[in-house]
Amino acid sequence: MTGKPSFWLVKSEPDAFSWDQQVANGVEPWTGVRNHMAKANLMAMKKGDRAFFYHSNIGKEVVGVVEVAREAYPDPTAEPGTPWVCVDMKAVGPMPKPVTLAAIKAEPALAEIALVRMSRLSVMPVSPEHWRLIAKMGGWKGK
Repeated sequence: MTGKPSFWLVKSEPDAFSWDQQVANGVEPWTGVRNHMAKANLMAMKKGDRAFFYHSNIGKEVVGVVEVAREAYPDPTAEPGTPWVCVDMKAVGPMPKPVTLAAIKAEPALAEIALVRMSRLSVMPVSPEHWRLIAKMGGWKGK
């Protein structure tokens, strides 16, 4: 496949699955998504796409970057016969300076980001412009 990678933001409650666990596990299935819009986003992910790893509920901040290591496949944690999928995510690196939800909301250029507009969505696209801005806010030097 050619073309530029897409960018995403994936949320996890750190008391359920944290950035430290992602790093320790290396590659981990992103399971448990039970929302049709989030499922559609998982299905749109391509190997090599990057995502911000966001701690929800506790912390409410972008804490790292992950990469899609395997495209969508049936979620092994779902009931058999249900349509839910997961992707495998690989830890790329920690955000040098976590970017808080408060900082994102305070930045006018991020007013239209899904994290602000659809705060309950657990898997969401991030535009290249928003990716670059959040990466800059957090001191992320990678792609």
